[in-house]
Amino acid sequence: MATWTPVEYAQNDGVRIAYDRLTGSSGDPLLLVMGLGTSRFWWPVGLCQEFADRGFEVVRYDQRDAGDSTRMPDTSPNNPFVALFAKKGDAYTAEDMTDDAVAVMDAIGWPRAHVFGHSMGGTLAQRIALQHRDRVLSIVSSAAVPSDAQGLAVMRYLRFGLLAKLARMKFPQGREGDVEASLAVARGVASKTYPCDESAARQWIEQQVDSGPRDTKAQSRQIGAQWSGPTLAALTAPTLVIAGDEDPIVKDRAGRDTAQRIPGATFMLLPGAGHDIPRPVWATVADAVRANADRV
Repeated sequence: MATWTPVEYAQNDGVRIAYDRLTGSSGDPLLLVMGLGTSRFWWPVGLCQEFADRGFEVVRYDQRDAGDSTRMPDTSPNNPFVALFAKKGDAYTAEDMTDDAVAVMDAIGWPRAHVFGHSMGGTLAQRIALQHRDRVLSIVSSAAVPSDAQGLAVMRYLRFGLLAKLARMKFPQGREGDVEASLAVARGVASKTYPCDESAARQWIEQQVDSGPRDTKAQSRQIGAQWSGPTLAALTAPTLVIAGDEDPIVKDRAGRDTAQRIPGATFMLLPGAGHDIPRPVWATVADAVRANADRV
């Protein structure tokens, strides 16, 4: 069974960014970036081992306002939908979030790295490659919207049914509520073809309890962070864009449009996949990530 090193911290202008490494992995540096409000523990360990088996040194980190990284001071609004469409983020910028990724690379001693981002982490991966071109070897953007779509422009890419359902759900305070909120998210993002494995999900969620899935204040700060950097047409790193055709949150059109805007990008549709990376496609995804990295 794959294991992770004890948590370490990178520093970016007073913000502590938590990260760890897959024990025994070695080779080309691969930095994993998870999505909105979720910690690094949402990366399936089996998928990470697939990456290691294909010659990657695997590191995952928590974005600011998630997991073990610094939680920023409360700001308004406290509703992620309002924060997304208001185009007013006053806690920090999307550029600050790209700098967090580079701070992790600096702490590890990586001059450059391949970057794989999922969900909002996929959008951030695009921005890391645009903001820090000299530090990124290649990127993979999975289940994400184009980085130059902001505010109301994002609406065309989203399905709101699950998001609205999760927003209405109420959970008890404390550890029990955190577990139930995380399970609700895990169930929701899975597809009919590849439904959530309740037993496996509960096991890792209870081991790594995280308040992120119900922390709407932190989610609002993350999703409200405004981007003023280059457009996708300026992205030059080899790029793989992945989408699931049963994604209940992000339409596969988002992935297609992202790939079309990036010169030379490759688009891969995962039949039956939801807004997660289910076990049956781990080997396929790992092979594609390796092939994209080899384009460097």
